[in-house]
Parts: sequence; structure tokens; C-alpha cells
Amino acid sequence: MPTIATIRLNPNDNVVVAVAAIAPGTELVAEGVTTRDPIPFGHKVSTREIKAGEPVRKYGQVIGVATEDIAPGRHVHVHNLAFSDLRVAADVAPAFEAHERPRTFLGYKRANGKVATRNYIAILTSVNCSATVARHIADAAEKSGLLADYPNVDGVVAITHHSGCGMATKGEGYDLLTRTLWGTACNPNFAAVLLVGLGCEVIQLARFKQEYGITDNEHFQSFTIQDTGGTKRAIAEGLERLKAMLPIVNAATRTPQPASELVIGLQCGGSDGWSGITANPALGNASDRLVSLGGTVILSETPEIYGAEHLLYARAETPALVEKLRARIKWWEAYTALHNMEMNNNPSPGNKAGGLTTILEKSLGAVAKAGTSPLVDVIQYAEPVGKHGLVFMDSPGLDPCSATGQVASGATMIAFTTGRGSAYGCKPSPSIKLATNSEIYKKMPDDMDLNCGTIATGGSTVAEKGAEILGYMLDVASGKKSKSEDLGYGDMEFVPWHIGAVM
Repeated sequence: MPTIATIRLNPNDNVVVAVAAIAPGTELVAEGVTTRDPIPFGHKVSTREIKAGEPVRKYGQVIGVATEDIAPGRHVHVHNLAFSDLRVAADVAPAFEAHERPRTFLGYKRANGKVATRNYIAILTSVNCSATVARHIADAAEKSGLLADYPNVDGVVAITHHSGCGMATKGEGYDLLTRTLWGTACNPNFAAVLLVGLGCEVIQLARFKQEYGITDNEHFQSFTIQDTGGTKRAIAEGLERLKAMLPIVNAATRTPQPASELVIGLQCGGSDGWSGITANPALGNASDRLVSLGGTVILSETPEIYGAEHLLYARAETPALVEKLRARIKWWEAYTALHNMEMNNNPSPGNKAGGLTTILEKSLGAVAKAGTSPLVDVIQYAEPVGKHGLVFMDSPGLDPCSATGQVASGATMIAFTTGRGSAYGCKPSPSIKLATNSEIYKKMPDDMDLNCGTIATGGSTVAEKGAEILGYMLDVASGKKSKSEDLGYGDMEFVPWHIGAVM
């Protein structure tokens, strides 16, 4: 009988993961069992008898309970595995002992001391009603040749959205949207901002500027379509103001900056059974390396840490941080219940096809992106990052929405792992794609920046790939274009988190 390799992630696990598709009747020599079912690539096979109601363990943690008796050699998936409230006490590895030599990148040092990886101008909209005008201004600037004389300007980005009116004038929804808009405008990758409103919307420009202490200056300009005299005049006004901003923005130049100035948003989308084995641990290793250099990484997607939150509790620097994170978990439990949902709704059909079953399994793999460094802060969606190190930002699991919040919090780059092949890019903060398996890397070569699938086959170690990821981050931070930038992604991916009634 043929022998097919599998991966055992923890000595206490009662399942292993298939490195390739396995036919029934295949002897798994290392496990002492023979398969009884077809086992797809990245899926789980039982290595011992698991009685109905008993926990199924992967990563040394509970990923669910058996819904029927499972004999050794059986395919373990959604047909015989269900969500469970069981948890295993946190067994946290020691912090990564990084002895990184000092590292630098070529960044733009802003007047407020922050450091950018890109040099964009934003056309920010207060309301959906001004979205078309903003896009026309950005398109005209890009297509007319206006930017040709300004080589240090990376582009003009229209930041449009679907809200700003038909909402309450105060409360959580209003605060969240305005915080996201201003946080995005403050991202150091935007050297200048043009704020365009309609004039009669809920988010009034005068109030917005007063609340955030904003005054018009050479780096920030604002006007409304109604006050300017309509659509055509607003577009012309916007272009004239851009012309005044461009020489100022173009004057910025890249200079050597310490790696400690990098702020990386950690994302995973289109996850599969390999995400928690290859790309996420490798990104976690790179995160630890960056944190050891004084840098900052932002872990988010609260529904996708559900079931693994106890591992983060154990890494929190203070009890107060544990309570802040626990409060967000409880908020999400109440929020999903209010809408007749449950936290285990999160794994998508694509996640399940890739080998994932419950949110517990997905979350245990997702948390690996954050490495092993201490948790230094827990912040609200789009709240400014105020500490160096590992920070958790509350957000939905929807990737564009989560990344939007990270950029508003200050992320100047996004590191995005994917097993199914997510198509995503971000402006102003470049996104790098890390493939969890070699198949998707080969299938989508124009979208994937690095292949972490070699970890599964022994071609590289997690530490080796982590070092490669950090090096690539520094190259992209210095101006190298990521694959998503080459493809032109990023203009449509601004997705603020919408909370509250649409009225």
C-alpha cells in the first residue's frame, strides 16, 4: 500500500492533516492507521477512536466534538464534527527570542514624526452623495497626465463609502464612521487630503472639522458640492486644489528609517486547512521579529479569534487588557444573537472546502498570525494605535472592513495570508499576499507575493519563511510594489464598519 505523508501538529491531537489527497486504504505508517475514506488535501483524518460527544483535538486544542463515533482512519469534517464550548487551558510558548540586527527601510518621515511607506493624496468623502465627484476628481488627475510632473506622488485615491446620511446624528454608528474617516485621513501614507461633501448630509463638514480640531491648510482642504455650485464646478474646484497640493506632496523624499516605525495590519482571508500550519505561523514569526525591532502589528477580526481568545488572555500584559478583550467577545456574542446568528456561522463555504470545520479550528489557526509576543493593547475599531508591539483592534471578520479599520488605526502596510486565493489590495497601505499552500501560489502567481506552502512539504521552516516575510515587508515599505499594487487593487476596498439603523 502507498504511504502518504500527513502532519501531526501536537502529540495530544487525535487528528492529523493530509499533505496531499489520500485514497481509502492508504496506510499512514507514522500513525499506525489505514484510511477508510477519501481524505482531501488539507483535511483531517482521525488517528484513534473518537466517541460521540468526545472532543476533537488539533493544535493541542479542542476544535469541536464528534457528533458520531469516529473510527481511526476516518475523514473528520463537518459531517461528524460540531462546535463546542470546550476549551483547553492555554499552553503558551515562550516569547520568540529574536536577535535581529537593526533593520531599516526607506520611508517618508512626516512632520508629526510618523513614517509612511507610500505618498498618496486622498479625496475623502463625508457621504455617499459626494462619491461620484470624488471619483471624477481622482480619475481626472490620474488620466489627464496631471501627475506626470510629480514622480514622488504615488497617486490620488478616492475614499468613498455608502453612508454619511440616513443615520443618527450621534451614537455608536456616527462615532465609528467619523472616527474611521478621520483616522484614514491621518494615515501617514496620505500626505494630503481633500475632503468633499454634498452639503446637507448628517456628517456636516463644519461639525466634523470642529470635533477633530481640523483647519484647512496646504495639506488639508475641504468644500461641498452645493456651496461650489454643482457637480461640474465641484470637479473643477477639486482639480484646482489638487494642483496646489501636488508640488507640496512631491517634495517628500524617502530616507532611511528604523523598522520600529512600521505598523503592519495582520489579515487572513480565504483561509484553508493550511492557514494555521504554514502562512499564519510564518507571519507570526515575522511579527515577532518586527516587534523585537520595536515595530507594531495589529491583530483584528474578533469573530476569528473566537475560541482562541484564551490564548491571547494568557499573553496580555495586564489584567485590564484581559477584561477589555473579554468585553469585546461578549459584545460580539450579544450582537450576533440580536441578529439571529451565532459565532460559529463564520467559516465560509470556501473555508470548509479547504479543510476547516468550526470557528474554533479557524480561530486557532488565525491567532498564529500574531506570533508569541505579549499583547500590549486592545483598541476599538479605527482607534489610533498608541503603543508599539502586538495590538488587538476589534473588527468584523470581513477582510476589507477589518483592514479598513487597521488603516484608520495607523497601519502603513497589510500582510494578508490566504489559502483559497483572496483577491484584495489596499490604498494607501500596500497589501502583501502570503499563500498558505503551493497549489494556490502556482494557480494565482500574479496575486501571490510569497509561497508559504513549502513549510508543509519540508522545503522551508517557519523561522526561515518568517525571516523572508520580514525582508519582503521592508522591501515593500521601501517602495517595491506588491502584486496587488501591480494589479491596481485598492480603490474599491474602503469598507467602513456599518453599525446602526439606516433611516
